[in-house]
Amino acid sequence: MTEAQTKTLTDGTLVLRRTIGGVPIAMLPRATLSKDTLPILIRDAGLRREVLVINPDHPAPWLGDLGAVPVMTPTHVAEVDLTGDLRAQMHQKWRNRLVFAEGQGLRLTRQNLPYKPDNWILQQDAQQQATRGYAAWSDGMTLAFTKANRGSAKLFTAFDGKDPVAAMLFLRHGDSATYHIGHATDAGRAASAHNLLLWEGMNWLANKGVTTLELGQVDTEKAAGLARFKLGTGATLRPLGGSWLWWPPLGKLLSPLKYLDGRLMSAG
Repeated sequence: MTEAQTKTLTDGTLVLRRTIGGVPIAMLPRATLSKDTLPILIRDAGLRREVLVINPDHPAPWLGDLGAVPVMTPTHVAEVDLTGDLRAQMHQKWRNRLVFAEGQGLRLTRQNLPYKPDNWILQQDAQQQATRGYAAWSDGMTLAFTKANRGSAKLFTAFDGKDPVAAMLFLRHGDSATYHIGHATDAGRAASAHNLLLWEGMNWLANKGVTTLELGQVDTEKAAGLARFKLGTGATLRPLGGSWLWWPPLGKLLSPLKYLDGRLMSAG
């Protein structure tokens, strides 16, 4: 497996590239694309021979018409509008936790994510993934984004004295931003440090002209507490476009498979 590399399509779409088992793979995360332009963009970028993993930012059932195969149905993400009164839009219980956190004497820092794999937040996130049995972006992909987008990976950390007790990493892209990863120790959770970090992050992003902050996927069944935390900010739900695999040399050979999951891939 090679180290992840980044490039952009001519419309600015981010592409993450790596080779796995000798197979070149190009991932288009959270891409905003159209049926008419995607084949042209792929051709011009020299990606027609690579296996494409496409994660549209919005439902895109038209990908099946091109020969892409649906492999994961759409999920919903929580989005916060950063243009209004941020504190007023919060649910009362969330606001109460924020007030509590503000009184805990935590020291907050803000910095660009250090371009090294041994920084605290990446280590803690990797351990958390292993413990809880889930997988997210690899450290390599996060660091590749950091390298390719200087100043757009912003890390907020809360300290109790000299000890880090919680951190949140935000990725900026245009006038939007994404909450990427976070971690809190037992002491951080007891102090509601994530409420305070998210509040600080929201305000800083708003002051930088960011209008929308995405807090990630919401699963009210398997992660009800996390869902309440995200929605407590006043966030609203929006469907994504699922995940698709496409190998352009096959053309439309696999397009009939779109009917197997067509309704779910276009669902809101």
